[in-house]
Amino acid sequence: MTHTPFAIWLTGLPASGKSSIVARLLPKIESSGAAVEVLESDAVRRILTPEAGYSKEERDLFYRALAYMGARLWAHGVNVIFDATASRRVYRDFARSLIPPLQEVSIVCPLDVCMQRDKKGTYKRGMHGESSTVPGLQEPYEAPLSPALAIDTTVVSSDAAAEQIFLLVRSGRRP
Repeated sequence: MTHTPFAIWLTGLPASGKSSIVARLLPKIESSGAAVEVLESDAVRRILTPEAGYSKEERDLFYRALAYMGARLWAHGVNVIFDATASRRVYRDFARSLIPPLQEVSIVCPLDVCMQRDKKGTYKRGMHGESSTVPGLQEPYEAPLSPALAIDTTVVSSDAAAEQIFLLVRSGRRP
């Protein structure tokens, strides 16, 4: 028996709530009997490019590799969730060229709120000149033009957001 795997990209500014939502979404999907692989950018980056920085060229290479990894998993029937900022549309468009049913979920959160939530210190490093490529701060963040879902994490809890995405997955709705 075959199934059509799903592929979803949660995109949004750093500290917008992507990982918190994925942490609540994963058990929902798994309890429904489906397996899923989460490609979380920080975890994958530590393996692929442990010494890499965040220049445009390094980001371009990283997101191409991330999209390729997801495409190979998806091609073998594995459900995939990308948990990655992917600040440029071209990154997500490339992934969609490899995975045609890829759906984007836009995690919406104002920059000032993201900065308050920032436990990793990403924005602090950017504000102190230790980083010059923080999406939303020094680099533009290009939100999806037509996301399958747009979730504002200032008004929707991580649990409620995970439920919305779970319902999207269960519906089998494709772009």
